[in-house]
Amino acid sequence: MRIVMMTNTYAPIVGGLEKSIQSFSAALRKRGHQVKIVAPAFDQSSADEKDIIRVPAIQKINGTDFSMSLPVSGSVTELFEIFRPEIVHAHHPFLLGDMAMRLCGQYKVPLVFTYHTMFEWYTNYFGLKHESVQRFVVELAAGYANLCDQVIVPSESIAKVLKKRRVKTRIDIVPTGVNISQFSTGDSKIWRKKLKIPASAFVVGHLGRLSAEKNLLFLARGIADFLKKKSQSHCIIIGEGDSKPRLEKMMLKSGVDKRVHFTGGLKGKNLVDAYHAMSVFGFASKSETQGMVITEAMAAGLPVVALDASGAREVVHDFINGRLLKTHNPSDFTRALIWCESKDKAAYKKLKLAARATAEEFSVEKSTEKILKVYSRIKLKNEKENHGSETDWSELLGRIKTEWTMLANMGHAVTSAVAGAVGISSEIKTELAANK
Repeated sequence: MRIVMMTNTYAPIVGGLEKSIQSFSAALRKRGHQVKIVAPAFDQSSADEKDIIRVPAIQKINGTDFSMSLPVSGSVTELFEIFRPEIVHAHHPFLLGDMAMRLCGQYKVPLVFTYHTMFEWYTNYFGLKHESVQRFVVELAAGYANLCDQVIVPSESIAKVLKKRRVKTRIDIVPTGVNISQFSTGDSKIWRKKLKIPASAFVVGHLGRLSAEKNLLFLARGIADFLKKKSQSHCIIIGEGDSKPRLEKMMLKSGVDKRVHFTGGLKGKNLVDAYHAMSVFGFASKSETQGMVITEAMAAGLPVVALDASGAREVVHDFINGRLLKTHNPSDFTRALIWCESKDKAAYKKLKLAARATAEEFSVEKSTEKILKVYSRIKLKNEKENHGSETDWSELLGRIKTEWTMLANMGHAVTSAVAGAVGISSEIKTELAANK
């Protein structure tokens, strides 16, 4: 198949969404499919990238990793004309996601949309914290999903959320796959030696973007109390972000900073070895659609302690491969870490084996099979519906129809945000309040 993926964020940015695109595109190419990626241009982008079309963009909007693609679609239109994609896969509902929808409407290509992100959690990055703005973003993204031919979500939790938001387009669950062989083998000694952590020490680990929406202050409290109670234990935190100074300050104030090690961002073998230097993985985010780092940690044989939230509840099985906490209380998190640390060798080994078995269910091979089934089904459906209709006139009508439906979706989102408390908006209001 000829596939085009369109995204507002991509390498060199490192995150779950970027990993997802890289993982799926590599696996699809390995199976003989052609994949082109349309993404914003970044200063650090490699000059010799293959099969990546970079679109001019304004970088680091409001100091974030996000970029705003400029309305210059000549290279992308040329891609559609020459490459003639059979599937277009949008990874955002805005900016390049809008461009994807316009071009799909014009060229009668089926559009797949993966709902990677709970967008309402990120409005604060742009100085827009008002509830009406969050509601607008939720409505706009849900409306975009309803204009697509297929929606993909990485977990059952997010499928339920979208159904509550009245998304009627078919939703399939396809988690991003993990390269099991890559993460299953690592050298625990390298990072322990580098960080001067004793070989026998119990180590709590965490990996992720160090930012407010990841609930890191909660995580830090739970870990700090654990370290105070277990004076021989250590902590490794991998990642960068604007919350790092606050985390360091909290650990210093708690008197455990000497045993908390911030490594910065890691990739490749360095990352795998760091996972293997840990004894348990801590995760407290409530804003995930899929906690990819959880399955990576499990592939490395780590039990996981996490909050019962989207992105974790489908993977962490309480008392089986870690702890899944119904109560969101730092002291309960501390007790769960102590529960893991207290296991004898046989019980701990059982946790590790269960974690690895869970990771196998999220392998890249299984996820690729699932996404190919989705692609094949909608490609066949599109061919039946549009057979013999490819003319310049039909392309123009398709573009006009798409522009009209997108405009209607924008109008609905604005109206809902302003009205504030009708229909689906009242449900969203309750949901947003519950997640604060």
